[in-house]
Amino acid sequence: MKKLIFILSVAMLFIACEKKEVKITEIPFDFGINNAEPNLVAQKGKLSLSWVSSIRGEEATLFYTQLENEKWNAPSKIISGDDWFVNWADFPANATNGDVLLTSHLQKSAKGTYTYDIVLNLRKLNGDIIKENFLLNTDGMKAEHGFVSIIPNKSDGFLITWLDGRNTVKEMKESVHKAMTVRTAEISKTGTIFNETEVDGRTCDCCQTSITMTQNGPMIVYRDRSENEIRDIYFSQKKDSVWSTPVAVFNDHWNINGCPVNGPKVVSNTKNTAVAWFTGANEKPEVKVSFFENNTFNKPIILNDIPAIGRVDIAFINTDEVLVSYMESDNNNTYLRCKKVSKNGKVSKAITISDISSGRSTGVPQLEISNNDAYVVWTISVDKKNQLKTVKFDLDGIE
Repeated sequence: MKKLIFILSVAMLFIACEKKEVKITEIPFDFGINNAEPNLVAQKGKLSLSWVSSIRGEEATLFYTQLENEKWNAPSKIISGDDWFVNWADFPANATNGDVLLTSHLQKSAKGTYTYDIVLNLRKLNGDIIKENFLLNTDGMKAEHGFVSIIPNKSDGFLITWLDGRNTVKEMKESVHKAMTVRTAEISKTGTIFNETEVDGRTCDCCQTSITMTQNGPMIVYRDRSENEIRDIYFSQKKDSVWSTPVAVFNDHWNINGCPVNGPKVVSNTKNTAVAWFTGANEKPEVKVSFFENNTFNKPIILNDIPAIGRVDIAFINTDEVLVSYMESDNNNTYLRCKKVSKNGKVSKAITISDISSGRSTGVPQLEISNNDAYVVWTISVDKKNQLKTVKFDLDGIE
């Protein structure tokens, strides 16, 4: 009997110590070539993907599809144009609310390199057009407008945030340099834009914005820019119809004279909110994550094991745990990795999704979670042509 008990104990110990391998599976993306600028969105159990197909100097087209039975549906063409601003970091946004889809893209407004408007398209998921090619920014200024984030509103319609350069043009006429701003607005299900607000009058020029619906209302997160060129991550919440005075998620004190083109990402569930971001403060390139509690963000947790490149994304696994994707690099290669982080501070070992190019052509890898599986989309090069790659993996294998 003692021998039997010993054998069973050893067997149970072996089973407990045995690791479940994280199997990464590719989902084919068979929709031609010259595809880039993906935006992956999870909404009520469905995964949506928008992207741009383009050749430099020629027509660009915005496409949209949904994942069904682990296969991308045949894409829908949203809109095309030969006067777009197509950029690896400033990619189109998409969001659905019920059977209504809202997308954005950037269209040149003048000959200047950074003079372009944000153009919106509103349609039903079945393809019926509600309102097409209408401007989000109605200032009429030949300036930079971009870095859009969209989420569904609580009832119908959408909430949207973006970087707006209207003040830079106004002040340049007076030979005074003024910074980019971050603005928000609401968009009805018929395409009416209302409640437009400037939340911060001085922000970083070209880092992605992020918006989420917390249990207490909407929150935006973005990279701020102080008069002394401190470019840390800030947030603002909308309470009683008023956006709060922006404050730092954390004071990294990153002093940098140019925009790092590396924005934050914020997510929420019914209980918690978390944000992930990149900083190069003190010459230490790091990826951090922080959970929101008692109207402030907790002390951040550092995720990278080697010098980080950033380009983060984040998604909730369950009520108290998130998965964060990010890029980091050593002397040999650059890697796209994920870690699971708990609100109590526990961090998993890193999962290497893929070796990845550190160049701009890679874009900003996109992460979402659906039915206990993680999905990641990013841009690769195939025969010197841009193409999208999609993979999935089971979350149970992450320790």
